[in-house]
Amino acid sequence: MPRPSAVLETNILVSAHLRAEGLERIVLDLALSRRIQLFYSAAVFKEYEEVLKRPRFHIDPAKLAESLRLIRAAGKRVVPRRQLSAALDPDDNIFIECAEAAGARYLVTGNKRHFPDVWGPTRIVNARELLSAIFDEIKK
Repeated sequence: MPRPSAVLETNILVSAHLRAEGLERIVLDLALSRRIQLFYSAAVFKEYEEVLKRPRFHIDPAKLAESLRLIRAAGKRVVPRRQLSAALDPDDNIFIECAEAAGARYLVTGNKRHFPDVWGPTRIVNARELLSAIFDEIKK
């Protein structure tokens, strides 16, 4: 059985970096350990870099550089085939575009209200919903 596949919206990464014990950190750790197939596009990765470098988050630059390196190594880069206008916040369309290009099963976000419930084969879920949905698959 293939690994669960996901695109992580930036707020999941921010939460994972700010709270080491949160569900978002578990999701990121599963992606970095390749228990979840992580997908990103150039636009998504650029967003990760720009947002995580914001001074208000106080993320150590060395730790951030290592985290971004690990994301790039563990994830698979995809190239979206089209621009979409499906998210409530136009800036969030890059995540749906990425999920569509990847055929990802999940798009994980802390702002579900900004997204449709599903997009093709992709379910839009929060960290708790993802972990509940994939529990049986990843415990093996």
